[in-house]
Amino acid sequence: MEIKEIQENFVKDLEQTKSKEDIVNLKIKYLGKKSALYTSLRSLGTLDAEKRKVQGANLNKLKSEIEEKLKAQELALAGVKKGRQIDLTEPGEKFQLGHIHPITQIYEELFEIGKSLGFSIAEGPEIETDWYSFEALNIPKNHPARDFADTFYISEEVNLRPHTSNVQIRYMEDHKPPIRIIVYGRTYRKDSDVTHTPMFHQLEGLFVDDRVTFADLKGVLTTFAQGIFGKDRKVRFRPHHFPFTEPSAEVDVSCGLCGGKGCRSCKYSGWLEILGAGMVHPNVLKNSGIDPKKYQGFAFGMGIERIAMLKYGTDDLRLFYDNDLRFLEQF
Repeated sequence: MEIKEIQENFVKDLEQTKSKEDIVNLKIKYLGKKSALYTSLRSLGTLDAEKRKVQGANLNKLKSEIEEKLKAQELALAGVKKGRQIDLTEPGEKFQLGHIHPITQIYEELFEIGKSLGFSIAEGPEIETDWYSFEALNIPKNHPARDFADTFYISEEVNLRPHTSNVQIRYMEDHKPPIRIIVYGRTYRKDSDVTHTPMFHQLEGLFVDDRVTFADLKGVLTTFAQGIFGKDRKVRFRPHHFPFTEPSAEVDVSCGLCGGKGCRSCKYSGWLEILGAGMVHPNVLKNSGIDPKKYQGFAFGMGIERIAMLKYGTDDLRLFYDNDLRFLEQF
């Protein structure tokens, strides 16, 4: 059968296709081993070199055309929607890909810094007893943090943890020093405004051994601060009071907008508060079953949302939870 005849017959048959099965049948008829095209290709060996070259090129060209037209017809049949055939020349639909939430991004950065310093990752329950949330942490009964106006109580002895420090106590009960962990997770307090939400995220660090000093704490926190905000940022420690650490300090990082000179963002102080820290109080070690005369330790804790706000220059914490893609896509 001549090439022109094969081509004309194929065009007529292609116009009659109405289903995927018709396409399959045409593939067999025109490209199968019993097809006229296949027979012609096999007979090329009987021709002289010059004719074989010309005839082979023409047959291969016809084969490619048949394959392309069959594929196009198959796509066209699959694209029939609501009585309208799709235009195969139109650009395809662009699908929007998801990305990591900025809070998770901050967590992952902190995890990497912690791991580089030898810290392992720990987590624990969000519903906690009064002992692990307060008593074991040397927080007295009359402390404001234990008030019903501040803490979510399920019962008198059970609450939604107001911090991740409960995991520190649980970990020290089950492990002997040396202990070097990072604790993370959701925490809950009755507070809601542009810088607070009832549910928020924390990350804490704990290091307990027989030779741990405040100098070790300063070195670790400087590494964390500069790892998140940049190596050019300065870090300072201010005396403070926390029931579970002694001595205690609040830690600031120099303002990135003004370089520490003072601006509206840092309230013209040149510094931004990022976390609280201190040496673990002997009573906390004792409550966890660790001898405070033999071991010392330091602990620190930070709010992930606050770190994200300072890093990304956001003035309203609630934006991280409004799920507005216009905001989240910036990160």
